[in-house]
Amino acid sequence: METIVHIPNLSLGNTLSVVNMINRLGGEVIIAATPDELSSAKKIILPGVGAFDVGMRELKDLGWIDVLNKLVLEQNVPILGICLGMQFFFEDSEEGVLPGLGWIPGRLKRFVSTEENPIKIPHMGWNAIHVHQPDSIIPVMNEEELRYYFVHSYHAICGDINDLVATAHHGYDVTAAVQRNNIYGVQFHPEKSHSFGMALLKNFLSV
Repeated sequence: METIVHIPNLSLGNTLSVVNMINRLGGEVIIAATPDELSSAKKIILPGVGAFDVGMRELKDLGWIDVLNKLVLEQNVPILGICLGMQFFFEDSEEGVLPGLGWIPGRLKRFVSTEENPIKIPHMGWNAIHVHQPDSIIPVMNEEELRYYFVHSYHAICGDINDLVATAHHGYDVTAAVQRNNIYGVQFHPEKSHSFGMALLKNFLSV
């Protein structure tokens, strides 16, 4: 089992919380200061909060995209995207104009609140998820017990339904987790989701 995880050193937030959770699970985190330092990774976590274009611009301008494409698409290194990190996997977002990484077909759309179906934006707080097809990191337990912490104003629309692992309900069903081969993504924050998040991250260490 590969318990060493690399995290790119980006200004996207929540890295410390992820590091603390991985350490509690007995794993080791290496913060890659440069793309070259990421090139030896056998497992990657890409956390993130904030605006889509700001994050994609940082990935592009600092040279992370080429090494990520090589590791993930050519070498099949497992990667877990968290919140904004997952959103980068898609083709584009209504939030901005820059393209995403394009690893998973689909795009990000803003939540819509209407008079007929009023919802709070952002979607914030604990929410249950519904597993549509099992992957190797979503914990296997009574589905009613699977609850995670969300904070987001945009949600993913998968272009290929086979990539959709789980949904959450916030006014309507939205993407909560995706997987395409070695690419795993969760819209929620496992590092803030107590035992549920710990179980998920433990499973990712075992991939």
